[in-house]
Amino acid sequence: MPRPRQALLSRERIVETALALIDADGLDALSTRRLAAALGVRGPSLYNHFATKEEILDAVADSVTATVDVGAFDRYDWAEALRRWAGSYRAALAAHPHVVPYLARGPGRRPAALAMADAVYGALVRAGWPPARATHIGAAMRYFVAGSALGSFARGFVEDPSLYAAHPHLHQAHRLPGHQRSVDEGAFALGLDALLHGLAAEYAATVTPLERTAGRE
Repeated sequence: MPRPRQALLSRERIVETALALIDADGLDALSTRRLAAALGVRGPSLYNHFATKEEILDAVADSVTATVDVGAFDRYDWAEALRRWAGSYRAALAAHPHVVPYLARGPGRRPAALAMADAVYGALVRAGWPPARATHIGAAMRYFVAGSALGSFARGFVEDPSLYAAHPHLHQAHRLPGHQRSVDEGAFALGLDALLHGLAAEYAATVTPLERTAGRE
C-alpha cells in the first residue's frame, strides 16, 4: 500500500502546532478550526486526541513547563536551587510569552506543572521551612518569574527623545528599547537577589537547626 502523504496525527504534533500558532499570534488567535487547517486535517480529527480546546491548551502549557529544569532541587541547598530553577523557569516562559497568562492560572491537572510544584514545595519543607511558609515562597516565586517573563520594562518606552523633554529625569529613556535584554535581565537578577536575600534572612532568624535537620529525615 502507498505510504500516507503526511505523518499521522498525534498528540505531540497537535501540541507543537498549537504552540507555534500561539507564539505567532497569541492565545486568542487559537481555534480548533485554525489548528486543524494548520495540521492539514478536518476539525473532528482533533477530538480523537483531545476532548476539548481547553485540553489542548492544557497540553500546550504543560509542554512549556516540562522544559523547566527542576533538577537543582536534588543537588543544591534550597536558596541556590530556587535561584537556578527561577532562571530556567523564566527562560521557558520568556520563550513563549503568549502562554504565560494561561500558565498563571496555576497547575490545574497538568502533570509537569504538578511535578514542578511538588519539587519546589518538597525542597522547601525538607529544608525546614514551615509548610505554610513554603507555600507562600512558591507562590511569590511564581508571581515574580511570571511577571518578569510577561512583559518588557525596556520596550515600554519609545525611541523618541522629544517625548521625554518635559520629564528631566527621563532624558535617557529613549535609549532603553535598544538595551532591552540587558535591562530586563538585569532587573530580573536584581529582583531575584533581593527576594532570595530576604528569604535567607528570614530563614536564619526563624528556622531552627533542629527544624532544618528534621525536614530531611
